Amino acid sequence: MVTLMSWLTDAHVHLSDKEFSEDLPYVITNMDKMKIKACCVSIDYQSSLSTLELGKKSSLILPFVGIHPEKANEDLNTVVDLINENAVTISGIGEIGLDKTYVSDERGFSRQVEVFQKMLSLAEKLGKPVSIHSRKTLDEIFPILQSYSLKGVLLHWFAGSKKQLQQAMDLSYYVSYGPAMVYSEDKQILLLHTDLDKILLETDGPVRFSRCFGQKTAQIAFLPSVLFCTANLLGKSYDETLLIIEKNMSTYLGV
Repeated sequence: MVTLMSWLTDAHVHLSDKEFSEDLPYVITNMDKMKIKACCVSIDYQSSLSTLELGKKSSLILPFVGIHPEKANEDLNTVVDLINENAVTISGIGEIGLDKTYVSDERGFSRQVEVFQKMLSLAEKLGKPVSIHSRKTLDEIFPILQSYSLKGVLLHWFAGSKKQLQQAMDLSYYVSYGPAMVYSEDKQILLLHTDLDKILLETDGPVRFSRCFGQKTAQIAFLPSVLFCTANLLGKSYDETLLIIEKNMSTYLGV
């Protein structure tokens, strides 16, 4: 049985994105009614400021602050200062990571690595979990991560190979799956090869998803569907799976 205190948490969503601005009061109301919390990630200084403000408005929003690899050329020091100044209220560092699709040469990628390492250093110093963007860069990311003593590591929207997934499991990292898993056989296979205590769920809104989601902007309200699919794949009840995900999230966040 699920207790009255059981909550589902979106492990990775961009609620500070302008796509959500007009509907945000309704989103937060729905989160409360559906008993869903959200790790609200940031991509740069401005979105980090917005994320921190959202965290002040609702205890359901867990603010993550950081620099996305696409924004690696922006001012690093301002985000570093923001993190240090708000260390008590920040729940985690993210979205951070590496992605070669945003750079045209080695110099650009080196800058991403520099920013990523600085964000990891802050997470280590402050004892904060990290939410990592790792599209096609897991082989570069794994050795970097192992240089730090990190509280909790999430490889969000995991899209690596089964071999890379096993490496993540060996390193005790968390991986998260989103709405695409409802219709993607590849994602379903990865889920079934993931250790039960390392599974988290996300929407990555405002990303749009096809098939049954009709290319609509991802809403936190999609999350129960992801949980239902996960339960079916694992051969467990919805309530039992909810308890597993809730425990995983608490361990990842260190709460």
